[in-house]
Parts: sequence; C-alpha cells; structure tokens
Amino acid sequence: MEEYVHKRSASGVHIINLMKTWEKLQLAARIIVAIENPEDVCVVSSRSFGTRAGYKFGQYTGSSVVSGRYTPGTFTNQICKDFMEPRILLVTDPRTDSQPVNEASYVNIPVIAFCDTDSPLNCVDVAIPCNNKGKQSLAVMYWLLTREVLRMRDSINRQEDWDVAIDLFIYKDPEEAEEEAQKNEQQQANRAKEAEAAKQAAVGANYDELYTQPEEEFGQQPQLQQQDFQFQPQAATPQFEVQQEFQQPAAFPQSPVIPQQPQQVPQQAVPQQQVPQQQFQQQFAQPVPHEDWDEPTPR
Repeated sequence: MEEYVHKRSASGVHIINLMKTWEKLQLAARIIVAIENPEDVCVVSSRSFGTRAGYKFGQYTGSSVVSGRYTPGTFTNQICKDFMEPRILLVTDPRTDSQPVNEASYVNIPVIAFCDTDSPLNCVDVAIPCNNKGKQSLAVMYWLLTREVLRMRDSINRQEDWDVAIDLFIYKDPEEAEEEAQKNEQQQANRAKEAEAAKQAAVGANYDELYTQPEEEFGQQPQLQQQDFQFQPQAATPQFEVQQEFQQPAAFPQSPVIPQQPQQVPQQAVPQQQVPQQQFQQQFAQPVPHEDWDEPTPR
C-alpha cells in the first residue's frame, strides 16, 4: 500500500492520495457494471460499521449481500445451504473478511476490497485505498461507489446531484437509533404544536379583522347629518266640502275626508236569447214509445 500513501504526518498517520482512490473507485465501478446480472455481485462485510453501507449498496444496485458472520464453504461447498457462485466479490476489509477472500481465490472470483494502509493485499485484485475502520469513511466510499455504478448504468444523470443522502449509509447503534427516533418524534410534535399555535393566531387575526374595526376607521367615516332623520311633512291633501247631514258633531274632532276615486261601472253582459218555455216543452214532451217486453221477438 506504499504507492497509495501521499505522505506521513508528524503524529505518524499515513495520508492517502485521494486521486488514486478516485481512480480505483472508477475502475471498480466499471468492473461491476460489466456484469450483466447485478445479483452476481456479492458484497461481504464482517465489520459492523460496513453492514448498513453494504445493505444500501445492494438495495440500489441489486447486488446480493452477506453481512455478519460469513459461513465457511459458501463459495466452495455445494452442500452448504447458502451456497452461491458470484462473479465479483466486494469486501469491506480484507483482514476481517479473509475467509471469503481465500475461497474466492479457489474458484477464480475477482475480489474488490476497501483497503487501509495496513491491509494485506493477498488475493485482492482491485484495492481501493481508504480508511476502512471508520463508519463515516466507509459510508462515503460505499455511497460514491453506488453513485458511480448507477451513473455508468445511466440510471441517474451525471449532470445532476444524486438525491440520496450519505446519512443513509452510516452505521447506527441500536441505542443511538432509538434516541434519534425519539428525538425526531419530539421534533415532529413540537412542529405540530407550533403549526397549531400559528394557525390559531392566524384565525384570531382574521376574526379581529372581520368583526372589529380600529378607531381610526371610525374616525375616517363621515358623520351622519341630523337633518337626514328629520321629519319633513308632505303637502296637505285638498279638502272637499262635506254636506251638513254627514258632518260629525262638534264634540268629536273632525277627521280628514279622503277623496274617493270614481268607480268604474262594469259593462253589462249581453243577455243570451232564452228559448220560450212552451217551445221547450213541445220539443221534449213527446210520449216515449212503450215496448212490451213480454211479446216474443219476431223472427
């Protein structure tokens, strides 16, 4: 791994050349894309920090994932329950995943590995130099490899950013995940309360605007003049002379006489021509012929 180290710091830490890391990352992506069936790519991660990142890589690229303890004989023993024959093997650390690396060499399976400066390179075909002991660095490397594979497959556009966050690839302890879930629930509850309070405040403001007016608006309104409400008497109706016989006695006040409009006499209907009673009797007083129902009917 000396060729991948840029220099050594004063504290004794080796600094990796990121340009060579990017070159090896692109080479690994080209190899993975060349496999027609994505399930023929197997990801193995015995290190706990790489399990979540390996699962996410398999989720977005369609690869098969073996996390946790690796069962010996998975690549070589056909009697094994989880026997598989992959065409490419991707491991998180060749030191902790030495068993699948050795078995892959027995069956001629190319091996791609994330290697640190102290990692062994036996039976490793493509070594990607990086820090494989931190959960953040492993998440970034798996995220970059996944994005490059999808771009080479034309699944996503290279000119646009990938909408998947790196946080999804970072390993989380169960306790940390539970605390984070509780924190998210608390934040959602607080946001809901704030939204409800803002909604009530907005409703109250609208109510005040609709049903109450400020004093300035009342001052701007023109005052109603008093003469608008004064009673204005109409012109007196003409009085007509009343005969003495219809006049009321002096003890009662005299009421005004309302002139009556002349009534229109309806036109008399033209009487219909009535038929004389004698003529009516002559027409309808003829004797009814009498028939004897007892006589036999002539044949």
